[in-house]
Amino acid sequence: MSKADYYEVLGVSRDATDQELKSAYRKQALKFHPDRNPGDHAAEEKFKQASEAYQVLSDADKRAAYDRYGHAGLGGQGFGAGPFGGGIDIGDIFGDLFGEMFNMGGASQRASRQQRGDDLRFDLTIDFEDAIFGTETEVKLRRLETCATCQGRGTASGQGPTTCSQCHGRGQIRYQQGFFSVARTCGACGGAGSVITDPCQTCRGETRVSKEIKLNVKVPPGVEDGTRIRYSAEGDSGRFGGAKGDLYVVLSVRSHDFFERDGYNLRCVVPISFPQAALGAEIEIPGIDGPVSLKIPEGTQSGKEFRIRGRGVPFLNEKGTGDLLVRVVVQIPRKLSRAQRDLVAQLAESITVENKPTSPSLLEKMKDLFS
Repeated sequence: MSKADYYEVLGVSRDATDQELKSAYRKQALKFHPDRNPGDHAAEEKFKQASEAYQVLSDADKRAAYDRYGHAGLGGQGFGAGPFGGGIDIGDIFGDLFGEMFNMGGASQRASRQQRGDDLRFDLTIDFEDAIFGTETEVKLRRLETCATCQGRGTASGQGPTTCSQCHGRGQIRYQQGFFSVARTCGACGGAGSVITDPCQTCRGETRVSKEIKLNVKVPPGVEDGTRIRYSAEGDSGRFGGAKGDLYVVLSVRSHDFFERDGYNLRCVVPISFPQAALGAEIEIPGIDGPVSLKIPEGTQSGKEFRIRGRGVPFLNEKGTGDLLVRVVVQIPRKLSRAQRDLVAQLAESITVENKPTSPSLLEKMKDLFS
């Protein structure tokens, strides 16, 4: 039985952000959790499917492999013990929700001052040949860098933020509602537990500034349209010592005048003359990596496809190369000279064809008609 599509399991689009994935997974997990559906095996199965889907899609490398190859791209790797697997941070998914409802965790649930930088996307358009053989190019992009003036502290004095007077450094303000003590994020400090009273003049207290950078992008052989290349720690800088985000270079490949790509194979259509098809010939056609010799057997029918092994696209990050698939089409001259017309007339007298309609499924049986 084939597995369900992970995006459909979570009910998100294929370009969903990390936050959208997390939100969708949390809704599914709360709805189908076994504790809330005792004895319901269908709910338990949906809970496991949602957990497995989030485990893959929340990991950038696994998601890239799944987007490209589907379930086969994951190589049958497991997801660890238990319904959540080994890579899902339950506290990260549910901690803020349960913390606000039941005050679980107390002060440990307040937002950390350290904030990881955002991931960035850069769209790069390359030529068809560059996608086949690989290329290297320099790109320019803007990202947030740690402010050099205040060293990322955000203050003019360099002493750093001061404790928030509203929440007294806890990052949360608690309210009593009936039997429960409800904690909500402090609006004065945004949950950081501290505020900046003397902002840096360069970054205005933001701790980071926008800066244009140059980056050398290496495109490996065999990439295709939509391939994502991840550059770790090349995204926005984090705040207050937080880690940098990642950069994803998304490739767009220009079309080719002659070739079309079919996975790791290349396809093309080559016209041949009637004499070449009837008598056979050896022709030379341009390949993506140089001239290719193609032998046309005697009696070749229009539409016949030939496979030339090893003249296609290199496998991405693997050994091996795809094939070149050449479909020949017999080209009929639009105009004939008097001498040519006489020769064709003589040939027509020697060949008899019964022009009766036939179904397309019988065309294969007629391929030897003129042989």
